[in-house]
Amino acid sequence: MRNSNKLTELKIKQSKPDYKQYKLTDGEGMYMRVYPNGSKYWQLKYRYDGKQKTLSFGVWPEVGLSEAREKRAEARKKIKQGIDPIGERKILQQEAEKESKFRKESLKITFKKVFQEWINTKSSEWTGKYTKNVSGYMNMHVFPDLGDKPILEIRRDDVIGILMKLEEKGIHETCYRIRQKLEAIFVYAEIKGYFEGVNPARYLEKIISKPKQKSHNSIPIEELPEFILKVEASKGAPPSTVLAMKFIILTFVRTVELRFADWKEFDLNCKEPIWVIPAERMKMGRTHHVPLVKQTVSILKEIRKYSGPKGYVFPQLRNQQKAMSENTLLYFSNRLGYAGRHTIHGFRTIASTVLNESRKWHPDVIELQLSHQESNKVRKAYNRAEHLDEIRKMMDWWSDYIESLTVK
Repeated sequence: MRNSNKLTELKIKQSKPDYKQYKLTDGEGMYMRVYPNGSKYWQLKYRYDGKQKTLSFGVWPEVGLSEAREKRAEARKKIKQGIDPIGERKILQQEAEKESKFRKESLKITFKKVFQEWINTKSSEWTGKYTKNVSGYMNMHVFPDLGDKPILEIRRDDVIGILMKLEEKGIHETCYRIRQKLEAIFVYAEIKGYFEGVNPARYLEKIISKPKQKSHNSIPIEELPEFILKVEASKGAPPSTVLAMKFIILTFVRTVELRFADWKEFDLNCKEPIWVIPAERMKMGRTHHVPLVKQTVSILKEIRKYSGPKGYVFPQLRNQQKAMSENTLLYFSNRLGYAGRHTIHGFRTIASTVLNESRKWHPDVIELQLSHQESNKVRKAYNRAEHLDEIRKMMDWWSDYIESLTVK
């Protein structure tokens, strides 16, 4: 082009400052402005939206002639596309300043601070004990490395380092739980705007050992009749403890579900008595329905003599306002001679085995009544209370079966 590329590096180098500033034109609106102090600046004059504007490209020799021409070509291309280079630069500068401010503020937000916010939101969903446990193992295993670190600066290698330490110690279950909680915390941080980028805890379950499922000792089904007879013949055990043991065998609920059972959860004065355990008391967080049959209703009527009509169904002996102690039934079982051989949770294993082997009940119905974690194999058809008819028949059969074990 006739009016462009008039300058050379030699001409620029040989240009001397004058008592006032002057221009060295290269063409297409670009020139070099030479100041009295010897500074040389690249500038481009252009018109945009009817206004004369001046765009600076930088100082020579930091920005050489070739680079200045590239910047001129890029700017002119944008102008032809209807983009104002100065306006665009201001927007980019504003975004950079905003990003810098965000980072500066984010660096004040530590992992510990985000964790505290997160667990405060979860505490309303969890029991006090579970919340305390989560805080405990995070404080012990995560805070020493990440607690005071800005959450924005935590990377995958940081998380892997923590998990590998736990793996080396052999505490695989704690490691597994911590990874899950870390992923959830970073999801929360991203939503709140404290963190951006790839979640550093996601997918790391693939590099850690999956914890082995806890085993709950259970006596063989052949020994159950003798166990029941020992319960009935036991001397010294409070009647409420004996009744609680019989009730948990017939309902095969978890110990915690039985201990905190409240009379307001029971409806006995109807054709089809039922116990409705609220979701907040269930391990899986779902309301659980336990159909009551003649044997379980009989036990409940008997226990009312000891617990009264309100409050806990199975309270402590010395304090009716408190639920039965966590180990009351286990210690009772131990005194009967089953220490180390049988746990109260083992009744759930026995029930599952007998009900499945009977082939009278659909496996999904059994899983539903055991209140196990839903899996893909459990059909949605069995995930509703309206299937209580089949469950009620199963519970009636199970209670009759247990009763038959001790009939001579």
